[in-house]
Amino acid sequence: MANRGPSYGLSREVQQKIDRQYDPELEQVLVRWILAQCGGDSGSAVAQPAPGRDGFQQWLKDGTVLCRLINSLHPRGQAPVAKIQASAMAFKQMEQISQFLQAAERYGIAATDIFQTVDLWEGKNMACVQRTLMNLGSLAVAKGDGLFVGDPNWFPKKSQENRRVFSEDKLKEGQSVIGLQMGTNRGASQAGMTGYGMPRQIL
Repeated sequence: MANRGPSYGLSREVQQKIDRQYDPELEQVLVRWILAQCGGDSGSAVAQPAPGRDGFQQWLKDGTVLCRLINSLHPRGQAPVAKIQASAMAFKQMEQISQFLQAAERYGIAATDIFQTVDLWEGKNMACVQRTLMNLGSLAVAKGDGLFVGDPNWFPKKSQENRRVFSEDKLKEGQSVIGLQMGTNRGASQAGMTGYGMPRQIL
């Protein structure tokens, strides 16, 4: 975690509420996927993180793992982050995180689903970091370009577009049909109705 003093009062309550949204089970899934996707099992530089929220944050904090992850989802020679290097300097780490975020948005993640750099670097909202990575995994599975590594069942399936194309004749046919939700006069009668304004008979 970044070196900052403890929060008090309302700020502390808000932070505790955010921290409770963090999912340890999702953390395990994301770690397994990132290690598989970045070749962590084949002796590459991506090492296993310490378990827990703080361990997960420290693992991703310098941005190198994230940049390797987004590069692995692109064909060779088309990596969005050209230079990845570990650095102890805060601005370098934050720069790499923002490079990942820009690449993730270009990859297809909605801007509303992307965490802010400080959410990760200061560990303010690790649940939001998890959601971004989960969306990235779901999108990588949905693309079906053969670059996803791991079990597709780790992530919820993204809905696919199901475009329908109708001929002009079919469209004109639909205009002459009166849908039941618009009402129909078929079979309607006033049988059994009492006149308006008449008192109800109570027996």
